[in-house]
Amino acid sequence: MVRTRIEDMRTPEAETPVRPCDHPGCSAAGAYRAPRSRAALNMFHWFCIDHVRAYNTAWNYYAGMSAAEIEREIRNDTVWQRPTWPMGVRGGIGYRPRFRDFGLFEDGETEERRAAPKRQHLSPQEQALTVFNLAPPLTLVALKARYKELVKLNHPDAHGGDKAAEERLKIINLAYSTLKASYFP
Repeated sequence: MVRTRIEDMRTPEAETPVRPCDHPGCSAAGAYRAPRSRAALNMFHWFCIDHVRAYNTAWNYYAGMSAAEIEREIRNDTVWQRPTWPMGVRGGIGYRPRFRDFGLFEDGETEERRAAPKRQHLSPQEQALTVFNLAPPLTLVALKARYKELVKLNHPDAHGGDKAAEERLKIINLAYSTLKASYFP
């Protein structure tokens, strides 16, 4: 019985060829890859450890780009190079707001407000009930449901960051905390 060692069975073709370093004049093995350019990130130079360190130190992805191009590239990277659309765009045929504010959030006077009898002073609870368009007796379930509905309709993110929507949401939050503290201590 002839026993052969594994080393004897190896052929020279089976050995992995050593790639030389791409740096001119270097004879070391090129074991580390580095991208060739910003435009060719899938094509690589192969360097030894010393030359890949020098290459990485000098590498600047944004070299040759203007400030506007750099900003656009960074913004594009924040969404993983995918298109985005503004949130809360509610327009088009047949759209009408589902929230009726009864003139509380309007800047100017409307005819309804001028024709309505003037009430002197409303308590904070009455003002909050008016914002929520609710009347006593009030349940916690009804209050929370109406609050969620108003927040969804008036959240600034749903209106593209509108400052008026932000102010409406502040009024709704204040009214909610007032009603919750008054009726459900």
